[in-house]
Amino acid sequence: MAQKISIAVIDDHPLMRDGVVATLTNCSDFDVVATGGCADDAVRIAQVHQPQMMLVDLSMPGGGLDAANRICTSQPAIKVIILTVSEREDDVIAAMSTGVAGYVLKGISGADLVATLKAVSIGETYITPNLAARLLSKNRSPSAKSASREPAVQLTAREEQILVELKLGATNKEIARKLALSEKTVKHYMTSVLQKLRARNRVEAALTELPKKD
Repeated sequence: MAQKISIAVIDDHPLMRDGVVATLTNCSDFDVVATGGCADDAVRIAQVHQPQMMLVDLSMPGGGLDAANRICTSQPAIKVIILTVSEREDDVIAAMSTGVAGYVLKGISGADLVATLKAVSIGETYITPNLAARLLSKNRSPSAKSASREPAVQLTAREEQILVELKLGATNKEIARKLALSEKTVKHYMTSVLQKLRARNRVEAALTELPKKD
């Protein structure tokens, strides 16, 4: 039997928190090891329980961003996922800049939440698709291009293919299928792309504008 993924749920609204816990408890893949309702709870739970994953509310007392930043800095092995009602682009960017592994809107269904957490548990970075599309669209505007980060070194042709698919929102499995590669090979290329672009996660890489070739 596969080992369960340990997870903690931090949200100051009991009804929301209990609903998420119930959803995860009904899934055989997860073990909810702790719950909390504020930033201090989140940091304490990260230190004491060291779960593999943490769902953290953005607007809870003490601030979800502050909690995420403290956890990602002190416990980098923990995958933090922001669960929020905020669709503000500034919130998405600020959250992803702390190093979290995902940004999920609270309107998500239980089944989709479980699927998202499973994807994050194996190394994917997730952001609610409509928010990701808006960020990518904004990044393609002339004003955004002038401020975009340039990669430290030139990508290979294959790495550029990987990045193109990443910008389209494809998962490693989908990229592997389209490019006729193994998923392990795609992960290797993805790691190289992130390192060369100096991106901390897939979202930062997707938002990077490559300079046009002459």
